[in-house]
Amino acid sequence: MPDDKSNNNKSNNNRFFKSSVYSAGGLVMVFVILILVNVVFSHVSLRLDLTEDNLYSLSEGSKKILSNLKQDVTIKFFYSRSSEDLSPAFKTYAGRVLDFLSEYEHFSGSKIQIEQYDPKADSDEEEWADKYGLEGVELATGDKLYLGLVAVAADQEEAIKFLDPRKEQNLEYDITRIISRVQKARKLKIGIISALEIFGKPYPAPGQPQGAPEWMFLKELKKTYEIDQIDMKSGAVADDTDLLILFHAKGLSADLMYQTDQFVLKGGNVMVFADPLSVMDISRSPIKSSVPKKLLGAWGIEIDSDQAVVDYDYSTKLRGQDNQPEDNPLWLSLKSDALNSENLITAKLESMILPVVGSIKKKEGATCQVETLLTSSKNSATTPTSDARGGVDKIRQKFAPTPEDYGFAVLVTGTFDTAFPDGPPEGKKPDAPADNNEKKAVEDHIAKSKEKTSILVVADADFLYDGYYMSTQNFLGMTIANFFNDNLHFFQNACEMMTGSDELINIRSRGKFERPFVKVRELEKSAQAKWLATEQKLVAEYEAAKSRLEALENKKDASQKLILSPDQEKEIKKFEAQNKQINKELKEVRKKLRADIEALGRVLKFINILLIPMLVAFTGVIYGLYRQNKSKK
Repeated sequence: MPDDKSNNNKSNNNRFFKSSVYSAGGLVMVFVILILVNVVFSHVSLRLDLTEDNLYSLSEGSKKILSNLKQDVTIKFFYSRSSEDLSPAFKTYAGRVLDFLSEYEHFSGSKIQIEQYDPKADSDEEEWADKYGLEGVELATGDKLYLGLVAVAADQEEAIKFLDPRKEQNLEYDITRIISRVQKARKLKIGIISALEIFGKPYPAPGQPQGAPEWMFLKELKKTYEIDQIDMKSGAVADDTDLLILFHAKGLSADLMYQTDQFVLKGGNVMVFADPLSVMDISRSPIKSSVPKKLLGAWGIEIDSDQAVVDYDYSTKLRGQDNQPEDNPLWLSLKSDALNSENLITAKLESMILPVVGSIKKKEGATCQVETLLTSSKNSATTPTSDARGGVDKIRQKFAPTPEDYGFAVLVTGTFDTAFPDGPPEGKKPDAPADNNEKKAVEDHIAKSKEKTSILVVADADFLYDGYYMSTQNFLGMTIANFFNDNLHFFQNACEMMTGSDELINIRSRGKFERPFVKVRELEKSAQAKWLATEQKLVAEYEAAKSRLEALENKKDASQKLILSPDQEKEIKKFEAQNKQINKELKEVRKKLRADIEALGRVLKFINILLIPMLVAFTGVIYGLYRQNKSKK
């Protein structure tokens, strides 16, 4: 007959077995529940952006534009996904673009559809990418790398030719801009009058005056608007002009000045870049000012065409006449505290450079509203523009700060009286009753505007020259622009607002997408250092071979320069064989480096996706068994 101790042991063993079964069964149930939850939630549209800068969320400006879409939009995303030469960073960026595009599709409901294409070599997809004007980057293999998109609505289409990873912060703006653009039956038209060669000058034959390229801000403007270049002397403002720009319109004819006046009084918006001293004006005329005093006076503001602002708090370090660096207070590097944070045009800008800028102030007695967008510091004053050519020392000797602030850019709103109270200027008045056209011009003359109009005035034009806000560099065979301040963004924001597209201005720049793990960067550097030594050795051998060949050439007499010696022939054959081998080994080195980095990525994915959850589950099981053993004792 079994004793009590034996019965207790059996009872404990049964309880332990049952609890183990229950634990194992519970663990299986947990996995089943997790799978079911994933299946259920895969069909539920729940999205939560936990990134610090809401990187994967649309801004209010984009949402407003998407909410008012009148036509369905198809976004065709072209990405060379199957290319074997893509770097891991490029693949990651393309994935982020696709994730962000899904936000547009999700928010718009059925109004936006995303289509993906892989333009392989000699495929129909590649042919379509070329037809849409997408820019394919030539790879070493001869294939092309595509990463761009096209928005299509009805018979309208707009493309982003290449999605540059270094411009990721502007991604939302660019995508929303083309979606907005394809909703319109025509491009908005901007008329531009300028005495500067901003439209470029054809490169002539040798010996002729040098040509010049088109300014970058115009290239960017043409992506969104139709540009009408209006001749300074004989041009006319078209009736369908949506925005008129006077860009250093020095020597503006009386006729065009009158047309500008009437354009404003009819309700048209105008932007004026009136420079008291343009450093980019290379004409032989001694007059460098482009201040249209007659028009500005009618609009309630004034600019002294003979004065420039000196500001030592915003001075820019430049090379002086002795080629030594010096702080130049005429070239102003504005920081965020000089930019109006309340206005949409400047609210999100951080820095600008203005080379030799004038000051704008409201006329006494003017009834219009004047909002200053760019302003000086307290450590500023004005100086005659003639002193700008005399060097910094002369300016410093005469400088005495004044208590007032100087406005560099202002937004004027209100209703205005004409700058031509006596009607059209001479040449537009009828000399005889038979002149019906000129008689009609007098009859159509507007003396006062009936509705509010906006006029943006900037006392500088040079700041939109390419070199004052951007630099260029080659990236995968393409010329890429890198912007180091917000000069161009100021102009783009102003154009968007003055043409009635406030929503686009509200779209913030995206935050920083790159948040790499420090350890990952260290491992990448370690892998690169490991293979860099091999690459440097191979390159050194290549250079040595070239040097030996050049030395043999230098030893030959002048009469033998065109004849290859036996040593040269032998060295050339050796060089060609070595060159072929070196190029092969260099290719293997780069291939190995990419393989190491991708292997590192796979290890990290395994750790994040499988290893950590397995460790957590294993720890939970051990802890559960420990609790059971502890409870039975």
